[in-house]
Amino acid sequence: MTLTLPDPRPPNPQFERPADHERLARTVNALEERGFTAEIADSSAHARRLVLDALPEGAEVHAALSETLRELGITAEIDESGRYDAVRPKLRALDRKTQGREMRKLGAAPDFILGSAHAVTDDGQILVASGSGSQLGAYAYAAGSVILVVGHQKLVRDVDEGLRRIREYSLPKEFLRMKAVGYAGTLLAETLLLHFDPRHRVRVVFVPETLGF
Repeated sequence: MTLTLPDPRPPNPQFERPADHERLARTVNALEERGFTAEIADSSAHARRLVLDALPEGAEVHAALSETLRELGITAEIDESGRYDAVRPKLRALDRKTQGREMRKLGAAPDFILGSAHAVTDDGQILVASGSGSQLGAYAYAAGSVILVVGHQKLVRDVDEGLRRIREYSLPKEFLRMKAVGYAGTLLAETLLLHFDPRHRVRVVFVPETLGF
């Protein structure tokens, strides 16, 4: 079956509105009540330091595809600095047609996975959408530690508004980005909703800046 990728509507600017520091602080408390670790960085440079300082030299690290990580320079640092056992360069060296099983296993359970979220609710629930689902298993269970860097425009009232944000803002933005680099677009295939973190393995770093989609 061939999936068609119809152009979505223009991104809804409602979901670009930044949250103030008080709202970010309340959301940090809500996340911590659910078992997540959460904090507010002073700036994008501070967020970058917080993430990199959390990674031991030589650690196995998978930087998931993320505009937020790219904008912060974290993706390049992980994949190119030589300071880490980076997963993505290994994935790029494999052939998807003949080594798909190896690729799935390699990306599924890294010691550390870095990424972002598409929405975080005021009561501390995290939504992540994906076109392939490749990062979701690691976020939900298999990675040893998860660090999500989230711009201040991604806070939403509740899960319903978070799903709207994904459909009306994140998906159209990613669709346009993919078309700009030569692909047919993208689709929303899977969405992960993190309610609680009983193992305390997920860390959220909020940035008081507009980053990512």
